[in-house]
Amino acid sequence: MKKTLADALEGRGYTSLTAVQEAVTDSETIGKDLLVSAQTGSGKTLGFGLAIAPGLLGDSDHFERADAPLALVIAPTRELALQVKRELAWLFEKASAVVASTVGGMDMRDERRALARGAHIVVATPGRLRDHIMRGSIDLSALRAVVLDEADEMLDLGFREDLEFILDNAPAERQTLLFSATVPPAIAKLAKSYQRDAVRIATTSGTKQHADIDYRAFRVSGRDGENAIINVLRFYEAPNAIVFCNTRAMVNRLTTRLSNRGFSVVALSGELSQSERTHALQAMRDGRARVCVATDVAARGIDLPNLDLVIHAELPTNQETLLHRSGRTGRAGRKGVSAMIVPPAARKKAERLLGWAKLTAEWADAPSAEAVSAKDEERMLASPDWREPVADADRALVDTLIASFTAEQIAAAYLRHYREKHSAPEELSDVKEAHKPREAFGPSVWFSLEGGRAVGAEPRRLLPMLCKLGNISRDDIGAIRIQPAESLIELREGSVQGFLAAIGPAMTVEDGAVLKRLSAPPKFDKSPRRSAPPRDKDTKPYQPKTDDAPKQSKSKASATAQPIDWNDDPKPRVKKPKGGAKPAQGNKSKTSKPSTEAFAKPLRKPRPSNTAKPKGPEGKEDRPRGPKPPAGKPSSKKNRARKLSGGKAGGADYPTRPKRKPNSTKDR
Repeated sequence: MKKTLADALEGRGYTSLTAVQEAVTDSETIGKDLLVSAQTGSGKTLGFGLAIAPGLLGDSDHFERADAPLALVIAPTRELALQVKRELAWLFEKASAVVASTVGGMDMRDERRALARGAHIVVATPGRLRDHIMRGSIDLSALRAVVLDEADEMLDLGFREDLEFILDNAPAERQTLLFSATVPPAIAKLAKSYQRDAVRIATTSGTKQHADIDYRAFRVSGRDGENAIINVLRFYEAPNAIVFCNTRAMVNRLTTRLSNRGFSVVALSGELSQSERTHALQAMRDGRARVCVATDVAARGIDLPNLDLVIHAELPTNQETLLHRSGRTGRAGRKGVSAMIVPPAARKKAERLLGWAKLTAEWADAPSAEAVSAKDEERMLASPDWREPVADADRALVDTLIASFTAEQIAAAYLRHYREKHSAPEELSDVKEAHKPREAFGPSVWFSLEGGRAVGAEPRRLLPMLCKLGNISRDDIGAIRIQPAESLIELREGSVQGFLAAIGPAMTVEDGAVLKRLSAPPKFDKSPRRSAPPRDKDTKPYQPKTDDAPKQSKSKASATAQPIDWNDDPKPRVKKPKGGAKPAQGNKSKTSKPSTEAFAKPLRKPRPSNTAKPKGPEGKEDRPRGPKPPAGKPSSKKNRARKLSGGKAGGADYPTRPKRKPNSTKDR
């Protein structure tokens, strides 16, 4: 290892290398193409930095003047690319390396100027790097190494064409390194196409995935998912925590909910600008925020200090995403917790994900409000503030407090102040497992209650009333059968004595309804429903009434009703030809309307063929067809010609309208 790099590691407190770092820096792998699979948090960034260093530095410990890039590092997301840039910057700082970045969301002009000044290492995202290559603002002729970090994620995000374009434009004589948490067939195919005799390094086989992460699966009811997240955050009180969601909408909703509850929270999703995402991560690193709500892609590969808790607000879609999410904690030897929020409907999915990922999780109910309060008391009593000596500057105020208040008052004030700094926990309902079958009801006693279907009795109303008045739970009640005049209730035999004592000797419930105990279980009528009476075959079809039809009494209607003759139309409609003259029609005769008027489309009133339709607003049928000037502003050349000539265009059939003085600016 180069001395400048060893000094940089020593300055950061590194005393030993991880398994993947030792494998890539072995003497047998120097200068060779590598296909590396290692779990998240295993130090892959420093690993490929140490792996490409011999080819970049050669026999020297320092870089020469920066010119064309010597190495390319490609990452799937902007956050990961900027994080890699920070890691490589301090690793190669003593070697006088210049590290530049080209990522989406940043000003491309600044990146172009930085590349023109020269850089030894360029960290980029695939899309922006391809833009620079096509614009000619980056020179790849001097490249000695290309690193694809999180290669599986880049393929999942659809960057295959961009990666192939970049690798095709890079020099053939180069070192190519592919780092990925998993090696699916697509990664193997890419490695075969663009690597030469690659050395396969796998540090995950035979070892337990994420040994420093404690996996927890918390059972919650379907409506308490967000409340359980609040309780989990309060139970662990991690310095930094990240909550993963599947959609941006869920990120926005959960961020608002946590902010309203007093948590210092930031959001991280694809809809935010690069500046907003950078500020969010910086707030987590500075300690101004403790909770980050993020989507999978936005938080891919990020490394936050003191991140001790990962919460899966929504279950991931596959086991790789589960491993990448959980890998944000338990990094570099630190311990962490990965908590899954599992409602009853998602129990089977959670078990499948854990099985596919070969992980073992501890199943338990989500922390209750009592558990969170007990944890708060434990942390409060274990605080080092109790063992710190009183500072000289605070001695006078401490003596004043002791002289002014009792010990009980001081303790109560401290307790109130401690609780004000923390959000109150949420009350969670009992978890009802969807897959758990209900136990056998056992011996029972039947009761009869006055009022049944005739008075609108329903089980959803009877159940809470009986539980409240009889001091029993819903598990003590079996079947409820609503009959026409009564309601039958089945009650567990062991709860009958307490139920009768709570009801009282009067055996009445709400509205004075009387409750009676039956000596034997009732027998329900299981006969089929009454069917509708058969229709008489001689029944005449329905005939709608028309306005012209004579009114008849009900007694004579059936005798005089006649079937409708749809062909009996005295004046059928004449279909208008598409390209010819209108057919001549006579004057409309005042014949009575046919009996089919209610069903047939009303006939259009005929118009004499030798009379032109006036060009004015439509009026009633009895309006005289005299000449009338057109109303309103003319909307065509024909109307304008009519207005100027005093009648129709080409012939004056209408009287000339007198000119008027303009009365508005628009008329002028």
